[in-house]
Amino acid sequence: MTKITFFKRNGVYYGFRETGHSGYADAGEDIVCAALSAMTMLIVNTVEVSYASDVEYTIDEDTADVTVKVPAVFDLSEENESKRFAISGLIQGYFIQLMDMLEDYYDYLSVEETEQ
Repeated sequence: MTKITFFKRNGVYYGFRETGHSGYADAGEDIVCAALSAMTMLIVNTVEVSYASDVEYTIDEDTADVTVKVPAVFDLSEENESKRFAISGLIQGYFIQLMDMLEDYYDYLSVEETEQ
């Protein structure tokens, strides 16, 4: 099972951590793992390229554990306000998508939020 924990502060999403293998299928055939990987890299690339913001992320190739945090969400300068909301909304969108996926893949995913 893959566990995804979303990080929030004062209700604002700023990152997530994914641990474990889904176990849906063998490596290379696992559609749950493929979906998670694609959505994770979409977020990383969108934050870095489209929003031109720094994103802190680590990917452990051995365990497939991934941690993504975006410090720009807490940049309170006025000129970055819309960027902060867009980035947080992007991460929240990932959370919502995973909640939808839980309906069909509840044996392979665990999704939660934590205030940090």
